[in-house]
Amino acid sequence: MDTDARSFHRPAGTAGGQSSIGGYPVASIPDEGLRATLATMAPGTALRDGLERILRGRTGALIVVGCDQLVETICTGGFELDIEFSATRLRELCKMDGAVVLTTDGSRIVRAGVHLMPDPSIHSNESGTRHRTGERVAIQTGFPVISVSQSMHTIGLYMGEIHHLVEPSTQILSRANQALATLERYKQRLDEVAGNLSSLEIEDLVTVRDAVTVLQRLEMARHIADEVEGHVIELGTDGRLLALQLDELMAGVDADRELIVRDYLPDGAAYVTALRTVDEMSSPELLDLTAVARALGYPNTPDVLDRRVSPRGFRMLAKVPRLPEAVIERVVGHFGALPDLLGVTVEELQDVDGVGPGRAQSIRESLTRLAEVSILDRYL
Repeated sequence: MDTDARSFHRPAGTAGGQSSIGGYPVASIPDEGLRATLATMAPGTALRDGLERILRGRTGALIVVGCDQLVETICTGGFELDIEFSATRLRELCKMDGAVVLTTDGSRIVRAGVHLMPDPSIHSNESGTRHRTGERVAIQTGFPVISVSQSMHTIGLYMGEIHHLVEPSTQILSRANQALATLERYKQRLDEVAGNLSSLEIEDLVTVRDAVTVLQRLEMARHIADEVEGHVIELGTDGRLLALQLDELMAGVDADRELIVRDYLPDGAAYVTALRTVDEMSSPELLDLTAVARALGYPNTPDVLDRRVSPRGFRMLAKVPRLPEAVIERVVGHFGALPDLLGVTVEELQDVDGVGPGRAQSIRESLTRLAEVSILDRYL
């Protein structure tokens, strides 16, 4: 008999660290692990086809995706099969009482009709027999456990302490489109503040506030894109067009983020460390420009955002056509700051290792053109 739990949720505090439940050490599962599992059961996969068949047949199911010695010790009864996985086989085997056990990659059905007996001392918030067993098995074994509710007509996924309800594609697509619309607005604002920063760089009027505002917008866009990407993974083949839109909107964002950090990092700070620090900031933290400036390595003073700064020139030189990154590094290292670079001659550029007459002329003309366009965009 199928007695179903009524809620699936992702509890707070599941990221990072380890805990112990019922005497078993439980490693918190990162989003990447959940997403990888969801990808294996997304629309278009054989496993999802089997789950949909179970739903249409209005029968329940409990499926353990992984088999090792520990799983074997909590399995009683049933049948040992070791046959190739197929959606129709999964559907037929789930007509019987008991759970189905698959290999870790889901390519074979190892056992069917088994009674799972996890450690009863493992705490479970679920009230239904099937879901309580699924949660305990997921915590004890570390393998994903899928439960199909007969009465609620839903698919649930347990991974450690994470409970995830697999929603219909229409619902996920609706939320994904809302997130994508928000991302489009953020990207539009990002383009505006980035253009304004370029103009200020040409006039050497940049403050810390101007630089970290662009970085803040870049990070917020990445946060929203990460949410959309999670929806795309869960949608499987239903999310292909969404993935194309996301790729188009986010083109160049990661590169711009790195260039901004390298341009405005305080002397002596490591940009890789700063990138990692900024990446770990939550969305509420990103709303505080002072906190973003502090993540870059600026002092925590009241007037830090109004401090005048000069870019090194990485972002501007990255816009020069066909200019290798190694040459950009040497040019920045030679001249030190963008205001100094904007005033150099073709001959002075040739003093940089790897910059010949043709490349020097290209750099000089490109910088002049970029400066003119930035000024026109600012005042027209």
